[in-house]
Amino acid sequence: MSFLMIVAVLAGVMFGIGALCAVYRIIRGPSILDRALAADVMLAIAICALGAEMAINRHTDTLPVLLVLAMFAIVGSISIARFMSKQDAS
Repeated sequence: MSFLMIVAVLAGVMFGIGALCAVYRIIRGPSILDRALAADVMLAIAICALGAEMAINRHTDTLPVLLVLAMFAIVGSISIARFMSKQDAS
């Protein structure tokens, strides 16, 4: 087994553990902000996993997917922040 394969497997395991922790927080989160943060973490993990896959396989085919995921993460975070700020003011 090559060094690159070992690194790829370890990265996959770490991404998987992080995703499981985020899913747990989405399910058990006491507030909407905890769930929103966990959803952002899931998007970040997906972006990192796709970036790692691109680096390992040396291609840029999934770069548009990365950009769309990043856009969804930013728009979602801003939307939730605006919603919660209006809810706190009232």
